[in-house]
Amino acid sequence: MTDSTPTGFASLGLPFPILRVLDELGYEAPSPIQAESIPSLLEGRDVLGMAQTGTGKTAAFALPLLTRTQVDFNSPQVLCLAPTRELAQQVAEAVKTYSKYMPGINVTAIYGGSDYGSQLRDLKRGPQWVVGTPGRVMDHLRRGTLQLADIRAVVLDEADEMLRMGFIDDVNWILEHTPRSRQVALFSATMPREIQNVAETHLKDPVQVKIQTKTTTNDKIRQRYWFVGGAHKNDALLRIAETEEFDAMMVFVRTKQATEEVADFMQANGFKCSPLNGDIPQALREKAVEKLKSGQLDIIVATDVAARGLDVERISHVINYDIPSDTESYVHRIGRTGRAGRNGEAIVFVRGREKRMLRDIEKATRQPIEEMPLPSAKQVNEKRREKFQAQILDAMHSERNQPYREMIEAILAQNPVDALDVAAAMASLLQGDKQLFINEQQDARMLEARERESRNEARNESRGERGDRRERDSRERFDRAPRAAAKAAPESRPKPLKGHPEVEMVRFMVNVGYNDGLKPGNLVGAVANEADLDSEYIGHIEIMENFAVVDLPNGMPAPVMNKLKKARVCGRPLEIRPYSESEIPAAGGTTRPVRSRNEGFNRDRAPREAGNRDFAKKSYRAKPRADGAAPAARAPRKAREG
Repeated sequence: MTDSTPTGFASLGLPFPILRVLDELGYEAPSPIQAESIPSLLEGRDVLGMAQTGTGKTAAFALPLLTRTQVDFNSPQVLCLAPTRELAQQVAEAVKTYSKYMPGINVTAIYGGSDYGSQLRDLKRGPQWVVGTPGRVMDHLRRGTLQLADIRAVVLDEADEMLRMGFIDDVNWILEHTPRSRQVALFSATMPREIQNVAETHLKDPVQVKIQTKTTTNDKIRQRYWFVGGAHKNDALLRIAETEEFDAMMVFVRTKQATEEVADFMQANGFKCSPLNGDIPQALREKAVEKLKSGQLDIIVATDVAARGLDVERISHVINYDIPSDTESYVHRIGRTGRAGRNGEAIVFVRGREKRMLRDIEKATRQPIEEMPLPSAKQVNEKRREKFQAQILDAMHSERNQPYREMIEAILAQNPVDALDVAAAMASLLQGDKQLFINEQQDARMLEARERESRNEARNESRGERGDRRERDSRERFDRAPRAAAKAAPESRPKPLKGHPEVEMVRFMVNVGYNDGLKPGNLVGAVANEADLDSEYIGHIEIMENFAVVDLPNGMPAPVMNKLKKARVCGRPLEIRPYSESEIPAAGGTTRPVRSRNEGFNRDRAPREAGNRDFAKKSYRAKPRADGAAPAARAPRKAREG
């Protein structure tokens, strides 16, 4: 008789729709914090959890509270408070993923730095889950655009971080405006006195969960990160693959589509590479792994799910092309190298806005991750020269090459040319139209400019985090009238940019405009993220009532353009297409005086949407500090709008 006792997540009492998603995501067994928190939260009990970032806290509270959410009741039932907009976005996306097979579940993220218009539209739809930063949640509560009367559970994620950022009074204020009968889950990496006070005040007989973490990475694996800036990720991956001495390489990406795109790019550049994702039949996946083991493949590009349980001793390098969303995934990924006592190399690509995740990984693994420079054009060219020379030497077979030798002898006999010139011409034919060497001077200038831009992105992200701390002092920003620049006449618009000096720019139209709440930053963010395009290569932007135009580099790949067509901004698909004056009358509308990117449009705000003008009638003063000191001075406008 077989034992039919449920195991893994099924043993915790989670329903089938959630178990189905977990199976697709490759979650086999609950982490310690999940195993101890989920049953208590399913029972409706309060939980006080002490665990580091990356231990699986999001699933620990999201899975049971989704189970308790009433799908047919369109009113906020779960409120999750997070210290930063980045974490709020991550939690919201995770909840959406976990509720994939629960039709009717709506999740809304509200945080500083995002326009109120889109958040208001989302809140009016009646989401059951609201995830937000304390400052923005307070804004909506005071404006009456968020109601907490039906809240059944409140989650405080990374409570110690909210304390560090000065949000703890806001957290108490928000909790006081929730029903006393609500359930509370508080998670914190540490438990200072102020967090204990919150727990004692607002939690009822909580179940206490404490998870001790240890260093979980192999000390034989050297860990490095490349700060995304000097080149696109594909170019960076190619440079690393060309200059690093590797046996086999595993590249981790976030989506199935990315496995295909990155694998195609590496194949086109001479590497034996194959994708590995959940859409590929199991038999073909096993065949690809066998080829990697036998040396018939150099590189596999995979998603986390597809690489589950993969064990190939040949893998000397793991590249995190897309940084994982949690530290457990990172540890799992880099564990593919350094097998059987061998040394391994792990490299992670990090954008400016992902620096916080890098710090979380270092904290959770208790190991530093050193920054690495991108291989220079000189290094890449030297490797290409060596490889090309080796190809020529390998091809020197007297018998097989006899017909070609005879042709060259005839050329030399009939023409007054040098034999070396003939050999160089043959090498050129071998290389074809593809340029063999990188222009070193041009590359150095480009790297310097784009590295500088990425550093600026990191600094802006840091400022944005500081801006989150000052959200409480920014409530009255809607009192101000639109700037004079927003009232400028159309004639004052700047002339179109020519874009990057070495890139030919082409004008495109998108199907989103001023009436949809579009701002230049929305469009730049969408294009930069979906096309993996540095903002240096996004040119002039003009926003009309019902559409907008943007200058982009000529020759954008078809797969990238297809992604951009489907990308959504302000709730609408971009539907990007080449610019056509004949479409303008049909699209209608007049041009709004939006400044070009190189003239600092982020410093000029477009006129407020009509729906936001009522907010100008309200203003809020900063609350007195607990220590009796005067409220902090108002932050500069740019910081406050973070």
